[in-house]
Amino acid sequence: MSRLTMMTTKTTTSGNFEAGMSSTRHSVKKDEVIYWTSTGIVFAIMLWSGLNFAFNPAMKGAFAHFGLPNWFRVELTTAKLLGAFALLLPGIPRWIKSFAYSGFAITLVSASVAHLSSGDPLTYVIGHSMFLVSLIISDLYYHKRIEGRLAL
Repeated sequence: MSRLTMMTTKTTTSGNFEAGMSSTRHSVKKDEVIYWTSTGIVFAIMLWSGLNFAFNPAMKGAFAHFGLPNWFRVELTTAKLLGAFALLLPGIPRWIKSFAYSGFAITLVSASVAHLSSGDPLTYVIGHSMFLVSLIISDLYYHKRIEGRLAL
């Protein structure tokens, strides 16, 4: 092989490697944006919901509408606030984050069932379903981050 051919091959190979690295960096950045956006949505909604349960007097009536006791409202408020911060804060162990994701999923499905069985409009179920999609995306990209060892 001539010296010119070797130099051309080396440049082409090097160029493809750099293009591949740029593509990988772009993919990682895209994944980070998707993760933090979906996690931010989950955090904001759960924080708002928890605070609403805690300080909105109408929520006592809403829980009574479903036939649920007031102590359950307090328990759910506490779980939502703790879970929201568990997802947002770095350094929280994986098993706690997984527990929060699972708890939120159960809560959303249960809320949809409660609204449907009490005769509430279907819009409640649609809202909970859309939020469940955000939760699933956050969970999927969380696992993609930790498996790919992306920066926290």
